This record gives sequence, C-alpha cells and structure tokens, in this order.
Amino acid sequence: MFSLGIVGAGQFAGSFAKLWQLHPGVGDILVTDLVPERSERLVAEYDLAGTLPSFEAMLDSDLDAVAIFTQRWTHGPLVVQALRAQKHVYSAVPMGVTEEEIAAIIEAVRQTGLTYMMGETSQYHPATVYARQRIAEGSFGRLFYAEGDYVHDMDHGFYDAYKFSGGENWKATASYPPLLYPTHAIGGVLGAWQTHATSVSAIGVRDDRGDGVFDREVSQFDNDVSNATALFEVAGGGSFRTNEFRRVGYVSGRETRLRFFGTEGCMEQLATVSFWQDREGIEEITDLLLPRPTLSSEDPALAHVAPALRGAFTSGTAPVHDTSRLPREFAHAHNGHEGSHHFLADDFVTAVNNRTLPPVNAWTAARYTLPGIVAHKSTLQGGARLEIPDFGEAPGSS
Repeated sequence: MFSLGIVGAGQFAGSFAKLWQLHPGVGDILVTDLVPERSERLVAEYDLAGTLPSFEAMLDSDLDAVAIFTQRWTHGPLVVQALRAQKHVYSAVPMGVTEEEIAAIIEAVRQTGLTYMMGETSQYHPATVYARQRIAEGSFGRLFYAEGDYVHDMDHGFYDAYKFSGGENWKATASYPPLLYPTHAIGGVLGAWQTHATSVSAIGVRDDRGDGVFDREVSQFDNDVSNATALFEVAGGGSFRTNEFRRVGYVSGRETRLRFFGTEGCMEQLATVSFWQDREGIEEITDLLLPRPTLSSEDPALAHVAPALRGAFTSGTAPVHDTSRLPREFAHAHNGHEGSHHFLADDFVTAVNNRTLPPVNAWTAARYTLPGIVAHKSTLQGGARLEIPDFGEAPGSS
C-alpha cells in the first residue's frame, strides 16, 4: 500500500481520486492546487486525508507517489521534479510538449527506477481492446493501415473547460495546438497495433472563427491552427492517419473513432455503429463495444464538471472488457471515458505496489506523444515529411 498526492484538483482529478480512495492498494490521499478552495472541495467531496499548500510541499512530504492533473502543457517539468524527489508518478496526458521533456522523463525513470505511467484513456477504449485482441489472434492478417480520430469541437465543453482552468487568460491557453494533444488518437491506434511511428507529414487548417481563440496575437503557443490531419509511416511497413479537430460539425458523443485494415480482416468504428468484416462476411459488433452507463449525467458527483463534458465521466465498462482483474471495490464505482478509468487507476496501483511496468510506461507514452509533437512541426513547415525519433521499448519489456 502506498500514499498518494494529487496535483491539480480540477474537473478530471475527482474521477480518479474516488477510485484510488476505494482501492485497497492505496492509503492516505492528499491534494494540492493553486486555488486552495479546489483542494478543500475535493478532499471534502471524497473524504480524502487532507490538503498541502503547494506542489513543493508535496514533494518535501513523505508521500510515496503523486498524480498530476495540471494543465496539459505543464506536465513534463512537474513529472521530472516529482521523480527526482523520489515519487512514483501518474500523469494525465500528454506526457510532454517537446522531445526534450520526454527525454528527460525517460532518463529520470531510468535513473531512479521509479514508476511512471501516463493515463491514456484510449488504451482501454472498447474498440482498442477489441482490435488488440483480434491482432493478437492474427485475425487481421498483415495489418497495413489504421485511422484514429479525436474529434472534439470547442463548442462541446472545451470553452467551459478552458475558462475553468485558464481564468482571465483562458483565450491564450484555449489555442493549444491540436497535434500537441495527440494521445487519444495515436494511443488508440498504437495501443492495439504493436508498432511505432517513424515519420509524418501533417497539414493544419488555420482557424477563421474570429472569437479570439486560435488567434496568434492572443495565443501563448503562437498557434492559429484548430484542425489538423497527420499521416504517419510505421516501423515494419504500413501507415496510419489521425485527425485532431476542434472546429467540426460532429455531434456524436464519441470523440474518438478507430479503423483498422488488414489483408484478412478489417474493423470500423463509426459514430453509432461498429463492424468487423473479413472474407467470410460482415459482423456488427456495436453492442460488444458499447459501455453501459454507471452514473446519470446529472449526478451530484459531477457538479464540478462542465455539462457538455459530463458524458465522458458516466460510461461504464463494455462487454469486451475483462473486469475480473479489478478490485471488487470498483464494482459500483463511477467510471468514465468508455470504461477506461477503472483499468487505468488499477494499472498504476498494481505497478507501484508490485514494482512492475504499467502498460503505458514512459517508453510507451513517448511513442504515443512524440509523433504528435513532430506532426505539429510538420504543419508549421507546410506538411514536410519529418522523421520521428524513437526511444525504444522499456527495458525488460520484450
């Protein structure tokens, strides 16, 4: 059993605080946030052990691990600080926003021997789980092409989320480049297809809404791209394409979609239906991949979550999920992001307590994150094809 500190008490942290509070492998949980009232609210809401005044105080404490839920461009340096302070680390996505940040995390993990895990939800999306199983069985034949989309319009909750986290400066941060948040799309593909991206060409679409978001004069990222498409080459032959769209007339509650094409079989996930097909015919697999809701979107536990985002926090597991590995305390607990939260929370606890590699360890997280960083550079160079560095697989993982 280990003690845990939560860094950042925003809209996402509560979903995992509750699960770790229930998990028999976790002891005391403390919280810190730049806005003290948020820490106090989270502690009161989930009956946690208490608050700490700062991240630095948390690192100076005797806590065993920290979970970082701060704004997406801040993760890299905080992770390294925590590892160097001898804390195991769970980090929300993305791993970092530069190759240097990713390299620093991998080096810190290598030197300290501590656990690092990135909480990529698509690792346990039902479509990824299903494709991973089919690939392991050889049902696709030779897999040669895949698609992974993260289609999330700004009007569907992102304005509220950025206002919550960014304060008066929210427009400057809401212009975050889409391809620097790549892991839901890339992780969905590579979480099933055991390969890695080697090169990329990407095209960005400049925004024209005119509301001060994605305005380079306002953006702290000097970014005016709201939609982007990237085509990746993969090791061993083949390719996959991802879309990161923030201005799109797409109303489905499903933000991520996957398609896989092989010489013997194919899988397609659309907005409301999913199919497996091979040379024998077509099979609808919609029900197999459909998570069952565990909370109403009006549940009081979601009061701190923007209404447009609540659907992401209410889904349960799908029939394709193997829940037998989960602690019984999770049986009636809230879940989210297509049933992934339970598995991610348990992955981290298992890795820390057993000193084993989590599935989305530092080296895997780098393969989910770095391709998007290079793809963003490609958009700035008019779609130039760029090589993607690779840090290899985790030591001892193969």
